[in-house]
Amino acid sequence: MQEFRILGPLEVRSEEGPIPLGGPRQRALLAALLLRAGRVVPTEQLVDELYAEPPKTATTSVQNAVVALRKALGPDVLVTRPPGYVLSVSPEQIDARRFEQLLADARVASADGRRALLSQALDLWRGPALAEFAFEDWAQTEARRLDELHLVAVEERIATDVELGRAADVVPEVHSLVAEHPLRERPCELLMLALYRAGRHAEALAVYDAHRAALDDLGLEPGEAVRKLQASILRHEAGLKSGRNGGDRDADAEIVRAIAAGRVVPVLGLDGGADLATHLAAAFGYPSDRAHDLARVSQYVATMNGSGPLYDELHRRFEEAVEPQPVHRFLAALPRVLRERGAPHQLIVSTRYDLALERAFEEVGEEVDVVTYVATGSSRGKFWHRAPGQEPCAIDVPNTYATELSLDRRTILLKLHGAVDPYPEREWESFVITEDDYIDYLGRSDVASSVPVALAARLRRSHFLFIGYEMVDWNLRLVMHRVWGDRPVAYRSWAVDPAPTPLETAFWRRFEIDVLDVEPDAYVELLARRLEGVA
Repeated sequence: MQEFRILGPLEVRSEEGPIPLGGPRQRALLAALLLRAGRVVPTEQLVDELYAEPPKTATTSVQNAVVALRKALGPDVLVTRPPGYVLSVSPEQIDARRFEQLLADARVASADGRRALLSQALDLWRGPALAEFAFEDWAQTEARRLDELHLVAVEERIATDVELGRAADVVPEVHSLVAEHPLRERPCELLMLALYRAGRHAEALAVYDAHRAALDDLGLEPGEAVRKLQASILRHEAGLKSGRNGGDRDADAEIVRAIAAGRVVPVLGLDGGADLATHLAAAFGYPSDRAHDLARVSQYVATMNGSGPLYDELHRRFEEAVEPQPVHRFLAALPRVLRERGAPHQLIVSTRYDLALERAFEEVGEEVDVVTYVATGSSRGKFWHRAPGQEPCAIDVPNTYATELSLDRRTILLKLHGAVDPYPEREWESFVITEDDYIDYLGRSDVASSVPVALAARLRRSHFLFIGYEMVDWNLRLVMHRVWGDRPVAYRSWAVDPAPTPLETAFWRRFEIDVLDVEPDAYVELLARRLEGVA
């Protein structure tokens, strides 16, 4: 089986050794396809990415490069599939995907297992990710993301070494990490803890002072974790002498307790928005020189073709997207857990449009009430409610719509941005997805008051667990502003955000939401295991 490597110089290896890949154009083409392995990449997109100013022969050149790569890799690896090509390889064949899986597995492993998995993950790196394509626009985002994950893995491996009693051994390494990333708080925190456990208390405090001075030059303050650690060191707290120092493990326990008590509202973000934007752009001839964010592409389609064709394409896409993922299955398994503990059912908020969560509940025989926002038609601006086995109905008076919805009876799924309608008439189908949709949604002062009274009350008195959101997602910002305005949330809440950027971290902190740097699928598996041990 061939192995594709992008964590360092681009390389493909078979059992016999390295496979020659040809010149720069063929190597760039392979790297571009590897970043979307298993997905069709349109020829026009490849031309735009591989040429700053495409010549008339650019398409032919790409086709010739494909032919050459097929000779090197085999005809079944690089497949023609209109409107372009797909690299047919499994995630296990790509070093970057294996690295991410090892990182996710490490997150939920014991300390010894975590260290072994992290070491395996870091051993896959042979240099900066996609280094030879560092100046190519199409590679920069993924290269930065992978390099950030590499840094996270290094930090986590150092933290695990400190937890396992090797604090003195890691001090030189983490010193170098702090020097390389002076404004990053995690290395500073690790160095302070390692020095303290190595008996170098004064040096640990000096690290904090240096970090604070560096941030002060930018008008910033140290983060909460570093401040708390400094205070603990000053008090010589006993807990600093052993055991992992990490608020996320405390957060795990708190989240599990809150879930078991029925006091957590999961908030699910749209998954695969970038892929959907690419699909719509290819299907409707979206100009290649414009930004490919979903709201903008959808706006173009609705303007040039009408909302009907856009809705038809979205319907096909979301009607097919019904295969439940680990997060869906985790939520569908919770009603049984909550009933056993005498806790109320969960209210789930979603800005996804598909039916995967409903399917997960069906598979385990659990009923769910679905309440969905209507963006078009005669009921525009209202929510509709579909109870199990009943026809949907509009919620005309939300302030009195209470007994019809009860978390003591069953789970309630609140879809804030519409959804695909599974009924043949598609009477209730609507999507808040175009720029105009978002503008209208923001401008409607009655959206929040249209939420049924029982659900609105629950939203004000719950912890929240955000899963699947990115900073660039319009949905996230709309949810936050619609539910809370500019105020912090009333109860401690969390966001599962793997490798958050400084901008994302600052955004979550604005609402006083703790960030959990972990892959969602791995994290819900951890929560499921820990829930089994809750009395």
